[in-house]
Amino acid sequence: MKNINHLEFKKQIESDPNAIIIDCRTAMEWDQGIIENSVLLDLFDSHSFMSESEKLDKDKSYFVYCRSGVRSVNACQILESVGVKNTYNLLGGIMSWQGKIVAPKN
Repeated sequence: MKNINHLEFKKQIESDPNAIIIDCRTAMEWDQGIIENSVLLDLFDSHSFMSESEKLDKDKSYFVYCRSGVRSVNACQILESVGVKNTYNLLGGIMSWQGKIVAPKN
């Protein structure tokens, strides 16, 4: 796992065609706004999180965020435990994000 600030997070996402952005917050937090093109993988729903993590393409790059940057560290560690090679944690979570925040598409 690499901890990166919001500027590096944005730069890496834009330059990596295989980037997958994971929002590991709850559905209620998700509804308040997301980083564009994120997928929801709620860390607190541990069974679903593990099940979905195991299905991921292990060779892609995963950019993970939560509200403040704590849950996303745990999420990155779990992703690595199932064989994901490249995980990036957004330091400070979405609270530090200075890019575009959009409404999720339901």
